[in-house]
Amino acid sequence: MGPPDPRRRFEELYTEQYAAVSSYVRRRADHPDDMADVIAETFTTAWRRLADIPSGDRARLWLYGVARRTLANHRRGESRRAALTERLREELADWTDPLTSHVPETTRAAFLRLSADDRELLSLVGWEGLSNAEIAKVLGCSRIAVRQRLHRARKRLAVELAVGDSELNRYGARAVHLAKETL
Repeated sequence: MGPPDPRRRFEELYTEQYAAVSSYVRRRADHPDDMADVIAETFTTAWRRLADIPSGDRARLWLYGVARRTLANHRRGESRRAALTERLREELADWTDPLTSHVPETTRAAFLRLSADDRELLSLVGWEGLSNAEIAKVLGCSRIAVRQRLHRARKRLAVELAVGDSELNRYGARAVHLAKETL
């Protein structure tokens, strides 16, 4: 008889030990999502290191050791992510964009009324300072397409700015309608 089939051995190990490993992790993890991740990683490690797993009841102890180390790694990762999130939150609270801090509220409101695609395109030009060729690479399209989209986005911004302009509003809805028709 040849060497045991790895897939069959893993399936037997999984069937025999899943409940024990699951209980071990459940008693130590803080969140159900964490439990699922740790159990999955534990059995993924078992699959990769199947030849290292002892037979019999010692397999459960080996899996507990893997689960223990996986939980520790998971907690360290969570701790690093929480610290990074807090640091970014503090930095963003103190950060004001020098490019937009002087922008009048009416201009900002007009910009925000644009579609997300138009805002991104105009931001790539205005804030990031990219050329049409560079924008084409970022968006994955041709320079001609960028030029056309940018032209249309600028016209739509002009209309939105006009809508917010008190002088144009003085002339009423008909003027706004005519401005939008030029697009």
